[in-house]
Amino acid sequence: MGKIAFVFPGQGSQTVGMGKAIADANIKAKEIFESADRRLGNELSSIIFNGPQETLTQTTNAQPALLTTSIALLQCIQEAGIKADYTAGHSLGEYTALVASGAIEFTDAVYAVSKRGEFMEEAVPNGEGTMAAVLGLDRNVLQEITETITNSGDSVQLANLNCPGQIVISGTTEGVQRAGEKAKESGAKRVLPLQVSGPFHSSLMKPAAEKFRAILQEIELNDAAIPVIANVTAAPTISSDDIQEKLVKQLYSPVLWEDSVEKMIELGVDTFVEIGPGKVLSGLIKKVNRSVKTFSVQDPESCQLVIEALKGEEE
Repeated sequence: MGKIAFVFPGQGSQTVGMGKAIADANIKAKEIFESADRRLGNELSSIIFNGPQETLTQTTNAQPALLTTSIALLQCIQEAGIKADYTAGHSLGEYTALVASGAIEFTDAVYAVSKRGEFMEEAVPNGEGTMAAVLGLDRNVLQEITETITNSGDSVQLANLNCPGQIVISGTTEGVQRAGEKAKESGAKRVLPLQVSGPFHSSLMKPAAEKFRAILQEIELNDAAIPVIANVTAAPTISSDDIQEKLVKQLYSPVLWEDSVEKMIELGVDTFVEIGPGKVLSGLIKKVNRSVKTFSVQDPESCQLVIEALKGEEE
């Protein structure tokens, strides 16, 4: 058996009721939800378990909710003695990866991502920025398109390089629209506008990044016990200073997810365990490399199946 990576989903994977089964079944998982409520001074767990979906989907709720649920599910895997050689997360999920790697205490992380969501919401007035998924176009072609449009005055950038043929662009509403039209003219199969509240992972997030730097200076960051593959470089990160700088940059830089998966495979990872709601990352990983194994931990039943599968491979 090769190396194992724990990977954690980002915003968009949230669903009402996520994590309730593990909270009911596992006392440590239940305590994770309770500690998030205490740190934030609100009933986050009630929003997660009971909704409504519109409230849960608000960036300031979705980010701490996904982090909390994923860390609660992680308890189940850790109690079975399964350890990761690397961790990684998609955008927000990088914070979950940092908690799993021992670089940030959970309660500090839940506070930080709550503020991160708040600053991201505030950075650009509603309606002035957006994102869109571009399917079936080479990244270099799309990079040229976005640079040309940005140079003409409408800011737009590559935001998420998810897997071959799936790239998200982000920027001003006009810039994203123009880039989408050019992408179709250049051979893109589809351009899908995303239902998001802002132009995340674009230069328009720089004001949020500067505010967020102050939050990261408030909390204690440690060197990671397990290397974390950083979104902005797709390279292993351990040093606490390095982690802080990359988290600030992450707000306005592209998420290099495809490159991150390729880097982990290059480092010997052949088993990816997605911990958190949904199977988005498992799907993306398979599109990067079909030969690796992917597992998904979403509730006590799937956790048990993953433990049995991984323990079986060790024997």
